[in-house]
Amino acid sequence: MKFHKEGYTSLALVVLFVFIINAIADYYDAPSYIQWFLYVISAFLVVVILQFFRSPLKKITINDNVVLCPADGKVVVIEETVETEYFQDRRIQVSIFMSPINVHVNRNPISGIVSFFKYHPGKFLVAWHPKSSTENERTTIVVKDKQNREVLFRQIAGAMARRIVWYVKEDSSVNQGDEFGFIKFGSRVDLFLPLGTTVNVNIGDKVVGGKTVIATF
Repeated sequence: MKFHKEGYTSLALVVLFVFIINAIADYYDAPSYIQWFLYVISAFLVVVILQFFRSPLKKITINDNVVLCPADGKVVVIEETVETEYFQDRRIQVSIFMSPINVHVNRNPISGIVSFFKYHPGKFLVAWHPKSSTENERTTIVVKDKQNREVLFRQIAGAMARRIVWYVKEDSSVNQGDEFGFIKFGSRVDLFLPLGTTVNVNIGDKVVGGKTVIATF
């Protein structure tokens, strides 16, 4: 287990805040019960940040015939729908909701070349809202594999998420299971798969990024 690089600023701010409030309490000789309350709150805040930005080390088994899960969380949508931004045709949508207690590292579901990338500023509706995938702050990434199969995956900010981070750009080569981004404090990832792809998960399943096989070509 390691601490993710995206968490350093948040950790520094929390440590600074904890130091200031405890220093003020000590300076004004606050009653012992208030000081103990502040100690508990301080420890809680630090633990929350350490927990949220944890980044487990994973051994990824690359398989060109499967779509790996891009994030830890819970499957909330499996349906055939029209993808209107890039494909302009019908696709299988699989959506994964990440709660604040999940690991928020995002991983490439397949290996290949990034054929499309776009960042969209937007709203911060709750991640399970039907319009969150088209109105919230989000990124859209499409990767084409060696067999010219394309998978679109979309990072979507939630009500708590206020920053989406990505590490890819168009025409770059990516490996299945490697990190492609991070979303801070609650979010969702959508996958759009070719029709005919066999989905291996069900709504309500808990899935693990880089480990769970979402679908098979």
